[in-house]
Amino acid sequence: MVVAGASSSSSSSILGIASGFFSRALHSSKTSSGPPTAVHGIHVFHCPDVVGIVAKLSECIALRGGNIHSVDVFVPENKQVFYSRCEFVFHPARWPRDEINNDFMKLSKLFNAERSVVRVPYLDPKYKIAVLASKQDHCLFDLLHRWQEGRLPVDISCVISNHVRSPNTHVIRFLERHGIPYHHLPTTPRNKREDEILELVADTDFLVLARYMQILSGRFLESYGKDIINIHHGLLPSFKGGNPSKQAFDAGVKLIGATSHFVTEELDSGAIIEQMVERVSHRDTLQSFVQKSENLEKQCLAQALKSYCELQVLHCDTNKTVVF
Repeated sequence: MVVAGASSSSSSSILGIASGFFSRALHSSKTSSGPPTAVHGIHVFHCPDVVGIVAKLSECIALRGGNIHSVDVFVPENKQVFYSRCEFVFHPARWPRDEINNDFMKLSKLFNAERSVVRVPYLDPKYKIAVLASKQDHCLFDLLHRWQEGRLPVDISCVISNHVRSPNTHVIRFLERHGIPYHHLPTTPRNKREDEILELVADTDFLVLARYMQILSGRFLESYGKDIINIHHGLLPSFKGGNPSKQAFDAGVKLIGATSHFVTEELDSGAIIEQMVERVSHRDTLQSFVQKSENLEKQCLAQALKSYCELQVLHCDTNKTVVF
């Protein structure tokens, strides 16, 4: 089905057919031998809002024999800004990958777009990432397992930590088994080893801080120049300092959470990608309280990475995101 119409004026889902359509790689029919006959693509668009954007996007796909499966559009109230995310299928023989880029580039120029990105998971390389972690393993190991199971469309180039891990730990054994380098870079208040980290992550697409308990400087952020995704528990700002979970448990809180966000120079103040919450009660022990908190952090970070890799996250204004 092809969309025909003008731009939207509010957050809406224009098309929602094909429930269960989307997955990390593709949902397409394949011949018994050879490449798939239909391939899944994603396009995101950010431009000034004018009449006819959706119609032109639809026309671009339809003229190449493609078929739109869903479109999400958002136009903020009192702002002439247009955001969209489109999922479509196409035949690679009729619409080669380089021509897809060229066609959407023409639309980008037509509408003076700030961002126009197209991704074809079946054809495009996976995102290359590095993971930074400190002493706690729960987020790091969860990401490694999701990567092993193919649930995250990334390649992990290395793991960097300011804490040493002995060779017989489950993390080191896993990394060695899968050929992922582990770099131990101990830090001091005067030396955060940022130059060495920058060298190790130079060819990555983005970074993940899986409970990395070091503050990255503005110089590091500017030098790296790409997105960095962080996770922290939702007990802040009420319980700062050492052992915040015990502080919150002793205070009898009833709701805990986790937040995944982009990293900025200001600590824990970047645009939010994902948040999750869970109730706790007087029946929880400190152990169950901590376990619930750590589980939220794992789930929240994994969902944020999935959304980011599937082009569901667009920067909006200075400190907000649109998450389709």
